[in-house]
Amino acid sequence: MTFRINRLYLLYNLYGERMKLLTVGNTKTIKGEKLGYMTFIMHLAPSTLSGYQACPMASNGCAAACLNTAGRGRFTATQEARIRKTRWYFENRETFMAQLVKDILAAIRKANREQMTPVFRLNGTSDIRWETVPINGFRNIMEMFTTAQFYDYSKIPNRRDLPANYHLTFSRSEINNAYAKVALDRGMNVAVVFDTLPNTYMGRTVIDGTQTDLRFLDEKNVIVGLLAKGKAKSDASGFTVLTQLGRAA
Repeated sequence: MTFRINRLYLLYNLYGERMKLLTVGNTKTIKGEKLGYMTFIMHLAPSTLSGYQACPMASNGCAAACLNTAGRGRFTATQEARIRKTRWYFENRETFMAQLVKDILAAIRKANREQMTPVFRLNGTSDIRWETVPINGFRNIMEMFTTAQFYDYSKIPNRRDLPANYHLTFSRSEINNAYAKVALDRGMNVAVVFDTLPNTYMGRTVIDGTQTDLRFLDEKNVIVGLLAKGKAKSDASGFTVLTQLGRAA
């Protein structure tokens, strides 16, 4: 037992004992506070920036338009921290998950103090199957915190048997329209980036997904319309659907 404790102590110091994994105050997620929800989000290094693949289904358009460099992400220190976190996850998952539990408990306390409901988005800039990551005898982190709401966007098409408290919205790209249609047929919502929001797309009603990030509150079987930001505004890959040019369908 002494060896185990010492080993964990060394790993914590190697990857940053005080490195918090969750943040609050994202310009989009903060919009949910008017509805009484406080979103805690985790930003890892997307795609293979860390040397590990954190977005297995990312397209070229997705990678080019990624919001990883938006907001605080434009700072070198932020990018370095995200890379360290991602390497920590892949190289020493036991201590990473222990820190995540610690952060979630702290987040719940913070939200309770402010009389708000804490919700968690673990894939802020990644696409990891959290439902398959066990921790301390539980099948996943959602099973450990059954009264907490988790949610994410994902481009991985075959994520099924999700915990009841984990809501996924499928994310459309320029190469996965077929998967997006399957997701809709299965009753999932699909997020699509537009230049301007149309009324319908792929035969479904388009709702305004820019008002809040609280996807678990959305009505079912709809298109969640998001507006192109940053590099996505000049996208030519098809990742951004150009409704003004009549290319939305």
